[in-house]
Amino acid sequence: MGAKLDITTRTFEFALRIVKLCRYLDDERKVHRALVRQLLRSGTSVGANIEEAQSGQSRPDFLSKMSIACKEARETLYWLRLISASE
Repeated sequence: MGAKLDITTRTFEFALRIVKLCRYLDDERKVHRALVRQLLRSGTSVGANIEEAQSGQSRPDFLSKMSIACKEARETLYWLRLISASE
């Protein structure tokens, strides 16, 4: 197995997959646009918050941003589950 990718790379790649999925769902009219927007917002926010955490001004700031990223990941899972169940 290859070298493990760091968290910033993995979350960037995750966000890219979310963008592509949302584009597909929107283009194909597979899912209501409001759900696609929610998924896009939360799915791309995970990596953005982790990037911000890398420049945290203090340990509490770092932990706060990582906590937000975790919450956004859980929200993304919710939207993915809802979209999957609604088809």
